[in-house]
Amino acid sequence: MPRAIDIAHVAYQVPDLDAMEAFLADFGLVRAARTPDALYMRGASDAPYLHVSRRGAENGFLGLGFRVGARADLEALAVLPGSSGIERIDAPGGGQRVVMTMADGHRVEAVQGIVPAPALPVRGPNPFNAATAKQRTNAPLRPQREPGRVLRLGHCVLKVRDHDAAVRWLGERLGLLASDHLCVPGDETLVIGTFLRCDRGEAFVDHHSLFVVQSDAPGVHHSSFEMQDLDAVMGAHDYLVERGYRLDCGVGRHLLGSQIFDYWRDPFGNRIEHYTDGDVVNHLHRPSRFAGTAEETTQWGAKPPPEFFT
Repeated sequence: MPRAIDIAHVAYQVPDLDAMEAFLADFGLVRAARTPDALYMRGASDAPYLHVSRRGAENGFLGLGFRVGARADLEALAVLPGSSGIERIDAPGGGQRVVMTMADGHRVEAVQGIVPAPALPVRGPNPFNAATAKQRTNAPLRPQREPGRVLRLGHCVLKVRDHDAAVRWLGERLGLLASDHLCVPGDETLVIGTFLRCDRGEAFVDHHSLFVVQSDAPGVHHSSFEMQDLDAVMGAHDYLVERGYRLDCGVGRHLLGSQIFDYWRDPFGNRIEHYTDGDVVNHLHRPSRFAGTAEETTQWGAKPPPEFFT
């Protein structure tokens, strides 16, 4: 069976590439390449790009990509119903892909053979002096209000009309596994959302690379980018406030996945997240079922407004 090893990129259509690039640079991404009709932005990891913007009259979500480990994975996907053949990728790093489309129209690319880019410099995590474990001695901290350096793409959230069918499709095509389930409040038998991770056996991976949730309005909810630590999230938060960008919800800590989150809106209204300190799990992890209310999904900090859950 084909198996994804990590999320690769997200792609959007926007009417103004200049406005998008200015925002994403302040958000902590770096231009990898730009053409008259496309903008590729990267983080500090060796991925050549994480966020793609294509010029178009309307704003919208175009899809996402997952890395697979071998050309054999692409060959297996290419013969499945609804898949493209193996195509060459005309983007930084090159490589090959197979393009697939979910029932709600979400474009999912399996990509392979992309040439890594040189990693960008990034500071190490700031040591933290807990009350009973002092890691930092004779060394004051001086974090700045500045664009936070995004390290990598962490996950994306898709809203779908048929949750169960979407989860099956992603499992069959990409080998994604359930980490936790979101249920109707008060009823653990009715699953309406599933956090999906890449299956890498004993190796630890992010709690989720994709969250799929039942909705009457299919689309993307947000894409999420990992920061080094809490100081990076908070420094970036204050910087984005000073720059006049629209805060959506933050800062707080999620329940499922444990991430410290900070949500913003790009110039076209797309929700985009900084996060740090998320859970990592491996084959020993067993999924839970959470049947609490929307308000209970935040452990501390800013509670998302009602429209966040629509």
